[in-house]
Amino acid sequence: MRYSLTEGQLDPPAEAAVVDGLSSNLGVTLPTDYTNFLREHNGGEGFVGDSYIIFFKAEELADFNREYEVEKYAPGILLFASNGGGEAYGFDTHDVEMPIVRISFIFMERQSAETIARDLADLFATLEDLK
Repeated sequence: MRYSLTEGQLDPPAEAAVVDGLSSNLGVTLPTDYTNFLREHNGGEGFVGDSYIIFFKAEELADFNREYEVEKYAPGILLFASNGGGEAYGFDTHDVEMPIVRISFIFMERQSAETIARDLADLFATLEDLK
């Protein structure tokens, strides 16, 4: 699957060793499409349609989630991107399918997480369709 931004830039691939150790480092098995994405693009930012998105680098995921105390306020959510404003995108690790949710940074709580995509390709399609 090729992921592309309408405007902006996706970064070069993450180091293979970083991606390979990511699931054990985070304590959760990441979706294959996401680890494949990291093997092609270690982060990046720009627009998908009219929606802005910032993908975090693989080596920043653990620190980012720890600094925002995600496990305390929204247990089972693993953030991997944001809209550059008040919302983040993450995987719902309590669901075996690991759908992608949108959650507020400001009032971060698990019950406010809204499922918006089945996987990364679906997230790009969802963002493309938002007006």
